[in-house]
Amino acid sequence: MEKAKEKPVKGMPPEAPPVQATPMNRLAVWITTRVGTMAFFLVIFTWTVVWLFWNMFAPRELRFDPFPGFVLWLFISNMIQLFLMPLLMIGQNLLGHGADERAKRDYSINLKAEKEIREIKQQLAAILARLDELKGAGS
Repeated sequence: MEKAKEKPVKGMPPEAPPVQATPMNRLAVWITTRVGTMAFFLVIFTWTVVWLFWNMFAPRELRFDPFPGFVLWLFISNMIQLFLMPLLMIGQNLLGHGADERAKRDYSINLKAEKEIREIKQQLAAILARLDELKGAGS
């Protein structure tokens, strides 16, 4: 079995380390980044409102999911939820790996910066001590 090539997955920040870009991983990240948007919410909300209003107020012969049960609507909604839930969890897991790697990189950069700050403080203290010496010798 050929190992998947690592390349950046669309939807991840550019500084994020690449996710193992198998087709299924790319699909999970793609779905995760789109389902969590206001646009997706509005699509689902509009679909629900249209479905329910049509089946409550359309002429009886045109209704296809009888009020008050809406059995077909419930079935389709539950199927969407059942399919999206694991995909969202997988996508969040993959995106979380990238966040973990960024946090590790940030930590190592912070350690380097802390070391440099300590060195600068030592140099500044030496400079101040030397200035005090010069000031004392000049008086």
